Amino acid sequence: MNRVRLFRICVWGVVIVLAGFLLVSTQLSEQQAPAEASTGTARVGGPFSLTSHEGERLDNRSLAGRPYLVFFGFTHCPEICPTTLFELTDLMSELGADADKFEVLFITVDSERDTQELLASYMTSFDSRITALRGSSEETETALKAFSAYAKKVPLEGGQYTMDHTTGVYLIKGDGSFGGILDMHEPRETRLQKLRRLVSS
Repeated sequence: MNRVRLFRICVWGVVIVLAGFLLVSTQLSEQQAPAEASTGTARVGGPFSLTSHEGERLDNRSLAGRPYLVFFGFTHCPEICPTTLFELTDLMSELGADADKFEVLFITVDSERDTQELLASYMTSFDSRITALRGSSEETETALKAFSAYAKKVPLEGGQYTMDHTTGVYLIKGDGSFGGILDMHEPRETRLQKLRRLVSS
């Protein structure tokens, strides 16, 4: 056997061993990976605890077994927040008794300005079944993380500020799992169908 042939055999032997090692390593990694990572399920609907505009404490455990909607916003929002709340009010009116089968939560991302008193006054413009929630900055941040939502303080001229935040409405099923997003740009009938499916789930 000449040296060239022997060298080739050695090289192919090393390649085969490495390929086998990589194959085994990949299989072990897949077996050890958390199931959640492979399901494609969004991590939405974790623990939170906040105070309502009526002064009552509310958390995810108290909502167990009942579907609910979550919308993040703030009372000084010039357009998106009041428009969304008016749209939700209209959809709830259309659903009639079915709207009694789920909760609607409006969580303020501006705990600095949105006091309980201000929220109570603000919510008189919308369906009475919508509950506004607030908390400390830490509690608000926990709620944002629970829904993988975003909020950021944006400075304005004159020392004022506004809030940039997630605008979709989260749908949470009765078992606490994520049921999708209600987009106010969708056709009205699509939104109604999503809410009916949420109730039936």
